[in-house]
Amino acid sequence: MPFRIYTKTGDQGETSLFGGKRLPKSHLRIDAYGTVDELNSYLGLLRDYADNDASRNLLKEIQDRLFTLGANLASDPDKEMAVPDIKPEDVSLLEKEMDRMNDALPELRNFILPGGHPSVSFCHVARCVCRRAERLVVALAQQEKVEPIIIQYLNRLSDYLFVLARFIGKERGVEEVNWAPRREQK
Repeated sequence: MPFRIYTKTGDQGETSLFGGKRLPKSHLRIDAYGTVDELNSYLGLLRDYADNDASRNLLKEIQDRLFTLGANLASDPDKEMAVPDIKPEDVSLLEKEMDRMNDALPELRNFILPGGHPSVSFCHVARCVCRRAERLVVALAQQEKVEPIIIQYLNRLSDYLFVLARFIGKERGVEEVNWAPRREQK
């Protein structure tokens, strides 16, 4: 019989973690790894817009790490299981890339508005989804065991995506638009 993607086991609003534990699809753990999956999809879109192999390769590596992160979150925390892990070197890679890009960017003195080119905008959307994933994982960690490096990686990744948005904008000659708060005149 050919493989079928549908199992019908979720028709009542539950899903299984790796390890067999069933949870409602509205559970915070499911929301957290679902948001990581959403983020991964946006990074795939961003990778489609990348101009060079180095950028595409790094974005693919980040996508691989997000799958690792998602697998960790999708595993039953009450069972001892071998799950892929995020390593400190994964966080360091993001920091090194941010430092490299920041060296080519003007100093940031104002808040900037997202936009200017689709790839810049996709970076900012991915950054926002990453921040949401981070908030969900932090909330989950307040209730259940979550490896602290997962939160650290998501935090650093959102910073990386902000710097990447600026860097792509600079490469494409997009002018950054500073946020100018409306001031009431007296």
